[in-house]
Amino acid sequence: MELYKSFLRQLIRNYLIGSLIAVLVVGGVLLITTFEVSYIEGIRLLMIMGISFLIMVVAEMCVFMRHLRLIKEALTQPSTDLRSLEAAYLQAHLMPRRAVYRIYGPHLLGLSLPAILMTIYMLNHGLLSIPSFYIWLASLGAVLIASCHAMIEFFLTVAAIRPVVKELRRQALSRYGVDFSLEGHVFTAIRTKFLLSTMLIGTFPLFLFSLAAQIRLEEFDEIVSQEYWGWAGVILLIGVAFAYIGALLLTQDINRPIRQMYRAMNEVKEGNLIQTSNLYSDEFSTLVAGFNMMVRGLQVREDRNRKLLDSYFAALAAALDARDPYTAGHSFRVAEYSVLLGKLAGLCEEDIDLLHKTALLHDIGKIGVRDNVLLKEGRLTEEEFTQVKSHPEQGENILRQIEPADAMAPYLEGVRSHHERFDGRGYPDGLKGREIPLYGRIIAVADAYDAMTSDRPYRSGMRASEALNILEEGRGTQWDPDFAGMFVNYMRATKESA
Repeated sequence: MELYKSFLRQLIRNYLIGSLIAVLVVGGVLLITTFEVSYIEGIRLLMIMGISFLIMVVAEMCVFMRHLRLIKEALTQPSTDLRSLEAAYLQAHLMPRRAVYRIYGPHLLGLSLPAILMTIYMLNHGLLSIPSFYIWLASLGAVLIASCHAMIEFFLTVAAIRPVVKELRRQALSRYGVDFSLEGHVFTAIRTKFLLSTMLIGTFPLFLFSLAAQIRLEEFDEIVSQEYWGWAGVILLIGVAFAYIGALLLTQDINRPIRQMYRAMNEVKEGNLIQTSNLYSDEFSTLVAGFNMMVRGLQVREDRNRKLLDSYFAALAAALDARDPYTAGHSFRVAEYSVLLGKLAGLCEEDIDLLHKTALLHDIGKIGVRDNVLLKEGRLTEEEFTQVKSHPEQGENILRQIEPADAMAPYLEGVRSHHERFDGRGYPDGLKGREIPLYGRIIAVADAYDAMTSDRPYRSGMRASEALNILEEGRGTQWDPDFAGMFVNYMRATKESA
């Protein structure tokens, strides 16, 4: 409640100060110093401005309080729901832009229309003796003053809403566990903000002086006054062009590093930890340097996490291989053969890395197989072989327990499917041909080759040439014909060149 009262007081104070400066100080001083009118006519003109000012305040306050309604409800009611908090949060961000709309709407029209009507009335009844076209000059001056006021009000409101936005986010987070964010949505672009502001700053004095000079010249010399806009128009055109070019250059100078930083942040968001070039000699240089420092920190942490993950996978594979001294190193060799096949198949670095880790863990499910079955030296019974055949599913289940789940997801298919056969007679799912996941088809070739060439308690390992012959014979039936063919051709070519 107290925050809302403080926010309301600040907005009203900003509005009244801006209105008094724009309407009474700038308008009144300009009116009195420009027009040479009698004392009584000066009083009447000030009366017109005073009444118009009151009408303007009433009209604008009606719109102003409607704009504040959602924010008031969110900050003053003890139990505001999440939807109301979110609506108030968005409304707070819209307040600066709506302040501009109010000033160009009820503020400008609420002041100008009553003033024009009262001035016309007094002219028609002889209460004022100024030329009638001054009314239109005054209307143009009102638009200029409203533009100046709108710019000031915009930036003052931007500062005023910050505590409100912070409080609404705090309430949503503490009550509902939701953190409000615009997610990059832009209500008012920096380009528009800077371009219009600098244009106004550059041209406001020119237009205001031109209007005042027209009135003064009209009183002194009618002929000079008629020729005035000929050369004054050229000066105004040059001034506006200069202001526009300056505003455009300033806006581009500010927008350029912002766009560069935005592109760099999108790259980081996509996982590409790249630094951006520092081409600036102002405060943006510090900002870019800070961004690059952050990226370097992320790179160090990413490298550390990658090494920890690699060590984690290697440790799991080593722990599994340690259960059976006769198959020690099997997981590492299968991983090496799988990586070799991945490179021969033209997989990208990322896919090869995933394949390597999947191959390291391909037999992780054997942790769930009892020692008296896994380490048995003789022939397995049908029941024992069924237990061994369950290890791909058990391996998948084990990996599903590791968090975060999305980080382990790429390894699940390869672990589950590395004993599927190309002809559909494998296990656990009986997949056939290209239905078998890519990593499963690759690891199946690598696993079979290492199994055939490794010594076991009940048999010696085959010679490499015999194992390669079996792989070649099993192309298209037990193994993927492409991967088995690649592997056989490469291994034979390597042995021939040795």
